[in-house]
Amino acid sequence: MSDDVIQLEGKIVAVLPGTMFRVELENGHTVLAHISGKLRKHFIKITKGDLVKMEMSAYDLNKARITYRLKNAAPRGNAPIRSYGPRRNR
Repeated sequence: MSDDVIQLEGKIVAVLPGTMFRVELENGHTVLAHISGKLRKHFIKITKGDLVKMEMSAYDLNKARITYRLKNAAPRGNAPIRSYGPRRNR
């Protein structure tokens, strides 16, 4: 890694063609990001709403490279509860 690399975390706000993403940083700034080769190699899927770690050059603060997809902290708690018990005849 180079000395002039800034590591940040952000949230995916838009999925663009060509494995490009719009990512919103914690301070509200939006950057254009692409995924790194390791994520491509291991078929890591990134969707809207995912939290990601990024590397950004100190020379261009509008572009970044996504290096890691974080586990989402809050899973969807409003999923329906399914019951596979006996059915009632109506």
